[in-house]
Amino acid sequence: MLHLLILRYLGTEADVEPHVAGHVEYLERHHAAGTFIASGQTVPSGQGGAILARGVDRAAVLSITAEDPFVRAGVAEYSITTIDVGRVHPGLAGLVRAA
Repeated sequence: MLHLLILRYLGTEADVEPHVAGHVEYLERHHAAGTFIASGQTVPSGQGGAILARGVDRAAVLSITAEDPFVRAGVAEYSITTIDVGRVHPGLAGLVRAA
């Protein structure tokens, strides 16, 4: 399973700013663990971001997103779309199938 996590700011960028360092550490920790395979800001910037996660079930994703300093501070929220991958580009097969 893959999970598309869409992060949406609930306030202004100024509200989010004090929590950026903690959020970056959160991202780095989950990238290092192999759970997050891609992440970045949405365009235009200032609205939130997106993460592609793998290797965990939906309950684990809910727990992981609750750890995000943005969420704990109440300045952002996630929507989660779980994807049961049916087809994948050959170049990504090892990464996705390992999920």
